[in-house]
Amino acid sequence: MITHRTILNITVSLLFLFCGLVSFGQEAVIEATIHKGIQQQTDKIFDDLVQIRRDFHMNPEVSEQEKRTAHKIKEYLLSIGLEVKTNIGGNGVVGILKGAKEGKKIAWRADIDAMPSEIPDVVDFKSKKEGVRHICGHDVHATIALGIANVLASQKDQLEGTVYFIFQPSEENYKGAKAMIEDGLFDIINPDEIYGAHIAPLPATMISTKPEWLFADYKMIEVVYKNSADNDAVLEYTKTLLKSFQNVAAGSEFFDPQSLLSPAIGLANPNTIFKDYITVYDNFNIKKTDDLISIKTYVGSSIFNELAKILPQVKQKIQSSKYSEKLINVSYSGDRANLMNNKKLTNEAMNSISAVYGQQNVIRLYGEMPDGRGDDFAYFQERVPGVYFFLGGSNFEKGIISMPHAPNFAIDENCIKTGVNYFASMIAERLDQ
Repeated sequence: MITHRTILNITVSLLFLFCGLVSFGQEAVIEATIHKGIQQQTDKIFDDLVQIRRDFHMNPEVSEQEKRTAHKIKEYLLSIGLEVKTNIGGNGVVGILKGAKEGKKIAWRADIDAMPSEIPDVVDFKSKKEGVRHICGHDVHATIALGIANVLASQKDQLEGTVYFIFQPSEENYKGAKAMIEDGLFDIINPDEIYGAHIAPLPATMISTKPEWLFADYKMIEVVYKNSADNDAVLEYTKTLLKSFQNVAAGSEFFDPQSLLSPAIGLANPNTIFKDYITVYDNFNIKKTDDLISIKTYVGSSIFNELAKILPQVKQKIQSSKYSEKLINVSYSGDRANLMNNKKLTNEAMNSISAVYGQQNVIRLYGEMPDGRGDDFAYFQERVPGVYFFLGGSNFEKGIISMPHAPNFAIDENCIKTGVNYFASMIAERLDQ
């Protein structure tokens, strides 16, 4: 997982990469009436949205406890005329906006939970709950979704179709999406497409994404043996075996976090080094009982379905070794869905946002992030084709760096305006198609 040192390095890299390359102004000329209407309404409600975000921030609620947050969301959606469904998968809320005519059905998802954190808040409107903080940006996500609902409601006479706003609890513990689905979410709504976004350390006028995987797939592999006098040799053999699957040289630039943002080899370069890789974590966890000894570590790969192939290979190699009689089991744990952006929708969505708000603000990524992160939005994507975006929240000139989970995590609140404008326009375009 990302350490504080890694976060610092990435922050420095971002600073050098983006400060010289982008402008903080929105330069695109907006001609379509609906996009003008979206921007005008966003400007009108922006100050209110900032206050909503700060209220969420001061009153954070951890996974499975988001009652106040859900109530505030429900009341806001009702106030702008949406149909509202509550208590889905726990504290989940769904707002339904129907356009003037029947048409396509689009869903937008926002996660709403905060995190346990003893790290002091860095803003003036600090969390009122000791040990709980919105350090991952979900207060911003929820606010942007409310803003999108508001501006699209103001334009509903021009909309053909239906927009669903999914406010999902329990993302931090990777339970909320599954819980909402199991509680009948898709009996209530039937979207043709689904979209969502997460704060990232880009400038506050920028978004980024890519088709297919955004993150490498990660699983915990565990090998269990009979406890014996050969434990030391067995463990050394197993470490060597597992590490043999890694196809990235130890100590290479791949493991330098600044490489992620390098113009030459980073994620925004078509020739990035962050593709077609397999990694094995060095921090092996060993557990011993009277009868058994086990060894665990994380295995990651950017190659689709590669981890499914590795497991039987590990088992076969051990069974062919002199330690075969000691082997009990080889298995994965911590299995979870991985984000998979629909290729066609990703390209179309990026193009539509670029056309309205400027190509300089829409960054196409390549390769897959190798840091073990994920988002349970992936479970929605298993049911409905969709796209997950990164939304910038940084302002380097002001020293604001929106790196989720970092001790100094903060956002330039102008990213709320960016998110509402870009994604409301995108949804309007998708409905029109």
